[in-house]
Amino acid sequence: MSSLASGLHRLRRSPWEVVLSALVSCGLVLFSQLAVATVPRFFPSLSLLAMLPVAGLVFLAAIVVGRFWRRFIGVAASAPLFVLFNVLFMWGVYIFVIRGASNTERCTNPAGLCVTSGSSPDTSSLLDMLINAECALLLWGLYRILSGDPGIVAYESSFLEEAGCNDFVDAICSSEKHPSLSRVRHCNSCKANVRGYDHHCPAFGNCIGQKNHRLFIALLTGFVVAESTYTMCSTKYITRCINSGTIRTENPLSLNMVIGTMLFSVLQVLWQVVFSFAVSCS
Repeated sequence: MSSLASGLHRLRRSPWEVVLSALVSCGLVLFSQLAVATVPRFFPSLSLLAMLPVAGLVFLAAIVVGRFWRRFIGVAASAPLFVLFNVLFMWGVYIFVIRGASNTERCTNPAGLCVTSGSSPDTSSLLDMLINAECALLLWGLYRILSGDPGIVAYESSFLEEAGCNDFVDAICSSEKHPSLSRVRHCNSCKANVRGYDHHCPAFGNCIGQKNHRLFIALLTGFVVAESTYTMCSTKYITRCINSGTIRTENPLSLNMVIGTMLFSVLQVLWQVVFSFAVSCS
């Protein structure tokens, strides 16, 4: 808990402000996801591929509306909490809609007994295990990167004394003479000096430095894998509804939520792949 407290301290917010920010972030996630879910509701004739740009525009519009709303109530949302609630939302749609569909279906065998399976008929047991494990690992990774040390260097650090520098201004200026001080940069967001500083990541609420760069790359990869897995599961769910002729009898809200969350996941995968490629090339 002390590491999480230090992570909250870096956000410069009191516990009460964190609670209010969590409520606003949760509301923003629900609003944006419901907004994207209206795309298949109002454009049912479009293909899933054609819905992607429309979903992107709707999501951006929802974020803009949410920003004006946050300014109106005077409470700032939290990017890390926004990411967290989006993971929970995607996981919840899978468990309660896609996977939960199997619990409401009745398969009658020759003996007249009702048989239900532990996993959805749209997903294999392996795929079901994978997506649950991936979402759980994403939550653990978010906690680790938010509460972890990116490589913060204190002013009283011993290697400054060894280098003969009085402060970090001297250290940065003399980094060519002292390789151990190279890439020590000051982050204005965290108000800290970070060794191996790469950038400050608002989505993860921390600097990316020497100590958490690998975790950062692993998290980006994990998001791409988890959202791709969810897209596979949701596609199988939608295909089954179409092939079985039950697409008109399915709960419209549930079906639209599955499609909307899938569109959001695909959009996330696209920009995360581009961002990961840019990071690897930098």
